[in-house]
Order: sequence, then structure tokens, then C-alpha cells
Amino acid sequence: MDSVQTIKLSNNTLPEINSTGITVPVIDYLKLPVKVLQFGTGVLLRGLTDHVIDTANRNGIFNGRIIVVKSTNTGGTDAFANQDNLYTLQMKGIKNSQLTEETVINTSISNVLSAADEWGAILKEAENPELKIVISNTTEVGLQLVEENINQQPPSSFPAKLLAVLHHRYKNFNGSTDSGLVIIPTELLPDNATILKSIINQLIAFNKLDDKFKKWINESNYFCNSLVDRIVTGRPSAQEQQQFEDKNGYKDDLLIVSEPYLLWAIEGNDTVKSILSFEQTSDGVVVIPDIGMHRELKLRLLNGTHTLSCALAFLTGFEHVNTATENAAFAAFLQSLMAEIRTAIPYPVDSKLAEDFSNSVLDRFRNPYIQHQWIAIAQQYTTKINTRVLPILKQYYKLYNTVPEYIAKGFAAYLLFAGTVKKEGNEFYSLYKNEKYPVKDEKIGLLVAKWANGPLENIAKEILSSVEIWGKDLTILPGFADAVQTYLAKLTNGNLKGAGNGITLS
Repeated sequence: MDSVQTIKLSNNTLPEINSTGITVPVIDYLKLPVKVLQFGTGVLLRGLTDHVIDTANRNGIFNGRIIVVKSTNTGGTDAFANQDNLYTLQMKGIKNSQLTEETVINTSISNVLSAADEWGAILKEAENPELKIVISNTTEVGLQLVEENINQQPPSSFPAKLLAVLHHRYKNFNGSTDSGLVIIPTELLPDNATILKSIINQLIAFNKLDDKFKKWINESNYFCNSLVDRIVTGRPSAQEQQQFEDKNGYKDDLLIVSEPYLLWAIEGNDTVKSILSFEQTSDGVVVIPDIGMHRELKLRLLNGTHTLSCALAFLTGFEHVNTATENAAFAAFLQSLMAEIRTAIPYPVDSKLAEDFSNSVLDRFRNPYIQHQWIAIAQQYTTKINTRVLPILKQYYKLYNTVPEYIAKGFAAYLLFAGTVKKEGNEFYSLYKNEKYPVKDEKIGLLVAKWANGPLENIAKEILSSVEIWGKDLTILPGFADAVQTYLAKLTNGNLKGAGNGITLS
């Protein structure tokens, strides 16, 4: 029997796609003007920001499309061109404790241009009076100063490319105040727009651009700090891709998968809020004057919880986050841990928002479609403890001057994990089911040495007192070292020597 031929996703084949469960566009998206210039073709932007814009368009709110700039020299733009820049996004996971799945054909991208080959066309886009927004995700390395001439074809760095576009726009519109743009970097750095704006101003000086242009940059454009959060796993496996095609009857080489949860917090005033009208169509998008609370919730309740629970999960024998969270005892630990963290976030947060955020974290941890390894979370463990956990610990003692029991237990598991790490040559590794997992941590050598040389019955005090590891002596916190030592003994039934996988959760 001949195999069923699947059609290729494109503008022409859209009317032929009628699979149940696929949201197919019904609006005339080809008539929508370009309102966004986006630097970056990565799956995070396509799975989050471009999805938000597509949702708004389908609801008749934003009514604008995106020109995407491919900044890197690797790969091409053929995959986009071959599908008329359409792609499918599958959102699968748990939301409000319920398994959910949604599949949408995204029509938000108008064109994808290569900076290496089509720089003139990219500059031409700056002349578009409908253009309102610049979005970027060029990785954290992209937000660095490279002193270079912006008249190169093209400049090498993202900030120089952006400055070239802005300068071209300034000249085309004779410096009119209403030709400025809302610029939203989504690179995962605190104050990302503040950093970008500073680099832009340094490049203005390096290129000896005039003061009127500098004034236009700083007064007519809005540089908005932002925070994005959504796991986008990218293209599915070959088997999953084939299953998708067999079920839905069309081929999509740009198919990507994400979790249901999304957050896009943008710092902006009322003017910015009115321009970013897509905020109205997604609960996960907020435009507010200060996004600090959202950053703290993510850093403490998501990242901090990951950090304080990964050693406990890994040493208990769980390989992936979702399988651990399905365990009743471990889920109870997570809930108690987050309740403890919520009381000591070193930033004013809304208690109801914090509780809702905690519930969303549990949903995300349980997602059966995301196989997130605990050993991956354990990389750079000590740095994560220092940045994510110690500010909570300090605040907890400031507020209550007593031991936070679940944080102490998470700390104990972390120390125990360090005690299981072995050195081979210049590399460190941990064993899981007789398989070696590399461990990358700037302080792991110090931790391994203390486990090798220190008295095990007092190992918590030995490690927690190390200013070299923590930058301060943590044994000054009343009762904390004793509590951590007690939990170490409980986790291993008193047998610290040789403890490893198979510890008890109780």
C-alpha cells in the first residue's frame, strides 16, 4: 500500500488543513502591516513573543506582523521561505493541575532576512512608518560592547546592528520624535534594556554621531527591561515529527513544542503599554513600571526551588523533574519548601500572586512532556546557592531569627551531593545508576576536599564556615549548621560515609 502523501505547510495549503485540534488562521494575515523588527530566529522567541503577537492578531488586537533578522552566519533562511514563514506551535503540559494540549499555526512572521546577505533590506525596514517595536534574543553574549563602525555591511554585534537601524530611521524621518521605537531585549540578564541602552550610547560616542541623534535615541525611544520565561523544547524527535504528520496530514519543518506556561514581563509606562496592545490577550504578559517582583518570584520560587530540591531528588534516585514531582513525599517537600521561601523573598511581593506562582511551578515540574534532568540543574550548584538561596536565608533570619527547616534540608542534600562527587584527572563526576555524570561547579574542588579531610560528624560546620566558598561564614546564623548536620544524618540514616543514591526522603 502506498503511503499517504502529506502536504507542505504554506499559504496555499492552509485551506487544506482541517485536522481536529489544530487552530488554523481565519484572518487575512497577509494584509497586516509589519510592526515589529525581531533580532533572532530562535525557538524561545517563536514559542513565546511571536506566539503572543499571533494570539493578539487572531483576536483583532495588535494587528501587526514581524520581520525577523537572522544575525548569525550559521544556517540559512530557506526553511522559513519554503513555508511562507508559517510554523506550528504545540503547547503541551499541565495547567491548573489539568493535562492540556493546544496546537496553533502561527502567522506572525512576515519575512526572515539574513543580516549577512540582506543588510540593505533590513535597513530599508527602518523606513517603515508602521514599525513600532524591536525585540531581541541574541543570547546573553549578544549584549556586549564591541567598538565598531556601524556603517559596516553589516556590523558584527547586535547592539551595533541595532544602532545602525536606529540611525537609518532617524535620518529617514528627520529626527521626528514620534518615529522612535519601543525596544525590548529578552536576553536573560537583569536590566537587559538598561545594559543595551548603555552600550548604544557608548557606540554613539565611538562612531562620533551627533548630539541631536543621541538626544533622539534617549528621549524618543523606549528601552524596556523585560523578563521571559517559557520552556520551548524546540523541534520534536523524528518519531514525534512523523506522528504529527500522520495525524494532521501536513509537513512542517519548523514545528516546535513548548509548555503551556508563559511569562513576558515588560517594564514600561502608559505610552509603552498602549503600543504593546498584545498584552490584552495573554494573562502571561504584563507591562508595568517595575518588573522586579516578577523577577524575584522566578528567581526564588522557580529557580530557588529547583536548586534546593535537585540534590534531594537526584540522590533519592529520580532522574527527571516530572517523575520526582509525581512522588507524593517529594511533592509535599516542594510545597513546604515554597511556602517557606514565600515568607522570605527579599522584595515586596503580593502574597496571592506568589501563591499562584508556586502552584504554576508545581504544574511545570509535573509536565510529562519535558524530560528535565536533575543532574543538569545541579551544574554550577554552589553559584546557584549563592545567588538564588542565600538572600532568602539571610532574609528569613532577619525576619524570624530561626532555622528555616526545609531550606536546611535542601542545603543538607546539596552538601551530601557534593560528598558523592569523585575526581578523575582534572574532571569531577557523580554516579547515577553506575553511569558517570560530569559535574561543573567552580567550588566543587573545595567541597570534595572538605569531605575527604573533614570530620564527618561536623562536616556541615566545616563547609558552612568557609568564607572561600560562601564569601561569609554561614555558621553565624543561629542553629543553621546544626540543623543541616542533623538532616544529613537523617537523610543517610546516620551513615554519612559512602552515602549516595538511595537516601530516604523522610
